[in-house]
Amino acid sequence: MPLNNDFADQNCSVARTLEVIGERWSMLVIRDVFLGIRRFDEIQRHLGISRNVLTARLAHLLDLGVLKKVLYSERPERYEYKLTARGRDLWPVLMAMMQFGDEHAPAPDGPPRVFSHKDCGGDIDKLHLRCEVCGQDVGPFDVVGAVGPGHGGPKGEFGPLEPANAGA
Repeated sequence: MPLNNDFADQNCSVARTLEVIGERWSMLVIRDVFLGIRRFDEIQRHLGISRNVLTARLAHLLDLGVLKKVLYSERPERYEYKLTARGRDLWPVLMAMMQFGDEHAPAPDGPPRVFSHKDCGGDIDKLHLRCEVCGQDVGPFDVVGAVGPGHGGPKGEFGPLEPANAGA
């Protein structure tokens, strides 16, 4: 029996979530936007995804209210993609996926990304979304990420997520 392409006929919260993020590129696009990679060409280059597939993924995430387009240049007209409140609500999912990957499918040299608490510099317990030093619960605005030892690409840091109203 072949599997359906969607889960629309299933009365299940997990299935409905997969309708939003279940396509293989969706969470990677969302991850990049969380990391500050927000322009089409940057996302396309970072993921190595074809332009037509990225266009379709972005359109889907825009239609579902996970991302919004924000004008950053009028001449020429250019947009970047930012997370909506719905998109920011995927942060615990993304962190849990990172935790799972770091533990069960680790890079040989260590995690590709590491996160610290913006206020005290402590490491983040990604599974419990808590600072391991001060014990404070953390959200996407409370962390700073940096490339980890297993990154293997360009080194550098990216700052905390911009507040919800930034660039709106």
